[in-house]
Amino acid sequence: MTKFPMSAFMPKAPRKKIAQRQMELRNRLWPTHHDGHLWRRQAHDGFMTLPRTMPLMLEIMNDLAGGQPVSTTYLELWGRAYDESFVTLSKPREMAFHAGFASQRGERTWRARMKILAQLGFIDIKEGPSGPMSYALILNPYLVIRRLALEGHPGIRADKYNALMQRAGEIGASDLDMPDPWTTPPPTPATIEATLTAAAAPASA
Repeated sequence: MTKFPMSAFMPKAPRKKIAQRQMELRNRLWPTHHDGHLWRRQAHDGFMTLPRTMPLMLEIMNDLAGGQPVSTTYLELWGRAYDESFVTLSKPREMAFHAGFASQRGERTWRARMKILAQLGFIDIKEGPSGPMSYALILNPYLVIRRLALEGHPGIRADKYNALMQRAGEIGASDLDMPDPWTTPPPTPATIEATLTAAAAPASA
């Protein structure tokens, strides 16, 4: 069942012709397949929003981890998060298994990978009812990678960082050009209210 009206999934005008050409090409290349054979977010539940640069960012994370790959741990964590970018870590054994750590030491390995992600700054961990690792906040990976690059982290490869900048530009992702949130104070409630008021005000003649 679709959760939202189909109009919410209609492509924007500039993409309509591109999407139509892609569909025509797909039908010519795979004439025996139809939508029933495919997984489409418009028709299926249980999906998440993912940056198109995520595969490259996961590779960069693995480089930063220095021989202890963290990509499956990070992606499994992302798959449990909603728009709040916040995950309750109450099922560590299950999360370790889903991340690919199925041995007897799987949960210990998963916790070690989580600590690496926290040390690098990709997540922030808080204690709670499940112990020292009870909650995780997922920070913007673009900004974390940029910060580590500016700090000269030896795990940042120039070719992959440059490729990330190029791909981000291709897809219109401006994250790498955003102000540094670690040095820029967050907006105050008064500033937010003033911004919303100005946006709602009618344009002058």
